[in-house]
Amino acid sequence: MVNDSAVRSERALLIGVPAVALLTGLVWLAGQGLRPIAFLPDAGASWYYWQLPEPTAWTRLSAWLGYATHQLVSWGLIWWAQTRVRRYSRGLTRVNVVALAVNLGFVALHLAQTHVFYDGLAQDVSIFSSQGSVVLLLVVVLLMENRRRGLAAGRRAPIPATVVDFARRYHGYLFSWAVIYTFWYHPMEVTGGHLIGFFYVFLLLLQSSLIFTTAHANRWWTVSLELLVAVHGTLVAVMNSGPGGAWPMFLFGFLAVFVITQMHGLGLGSRTRWWIFAGYAVAAIAVYSWRGLGEIHEVTRIPMVEYLLIIPLVLVIWPVALLAGNRVRAEGGCRRIRS
Repeated sequence: MVNDSAVRSERALLIGVPAVALLTGLVWLAGQGLRPIAFLPDAGASWYYWQLPEPTAWTRLSAWLGYATHQLVSWGLIWWAQTRVRRYSRGLTRVNVVALAVNLGFVALHLAQTHVFYDGLAQDVSIFSSQGSVVLLLVVVLLMENRRRGLAAGRRAPIPATVVDFARRYHGYLFSWAVIYTFWYHPMEVTGGHLIGFFYVFLLLLQSSLIFTTAHANRWWTVSLELLVAVHGTLVAVMNSGPGGAWPMFLFGFLAVFVITQMHGLGLGSRTRWWIFAGYAVAAIAVYSWRGLGEIHEVTRIPMVEYLLIIPLVLVIWPVALLAGNRVRAEGGCRRIRS
């Protein structure tokens, strides 16, 4: 039964998005007081620039301890919600309020940690691990939503139901790791790229805090979160390389996934979807007419990576899902015998 006196989750979402923008602004404001650091020279794509040239045990411990605590508390809240709440609600429950407070508290902790110790996890792990965690999140969403919106033009891929059910049940643990790991990977710097990234991460933390609410499963909200990676990737590419950089690959690559898959879960009519596809095609051809039509093939790179990664992901999840299902059935049989 829905508690009408509770704060509606959709209302919390409408308040939460402007609050996230305000929080990002506060990060920028606080960042004006960051001490200057003589960073090491940029060593290429595999090098993360924003890290201390001479880290200490304390700077490392501050980042890893903050991350580990944030991660374990988040996983504990997911477990609590799955074992105690279980049902979707239109209003916020106690676990949602606690999750919102916890995530806000750890944002404040990471901000303080950056100002005192500076370093994030980047000092000890590859930049590709942070980028890969976000890619993995996006691919798992494609897998999870295969039953509802299909994988290509509304057509479902032949993914076993056991795999999809397992991913839908346990995705929160993986998504929590991807978001929180990425959050603590970076110091809370205030470059344009960092601020855009933190705004996106804060929205994902808001989404995770709304677990087992109708807002959490709202298809327009979730597809907006998927699409924001196109905005983030494009803007960061422009900031790093200028107008002549690789931004069209990110923009039209991620939008290709929207046109091929994501828009087919929104309940749009066929004519509307054809207009969206036509607009995408015209825009891509126009941009690459300026850059060189011979380069238009690069828009296929991101969708190819995402779709191809589904295959090994299914192969990894399938045996785990089967073992988990067998264990649940065995435990259920034992309980029935004992009773």
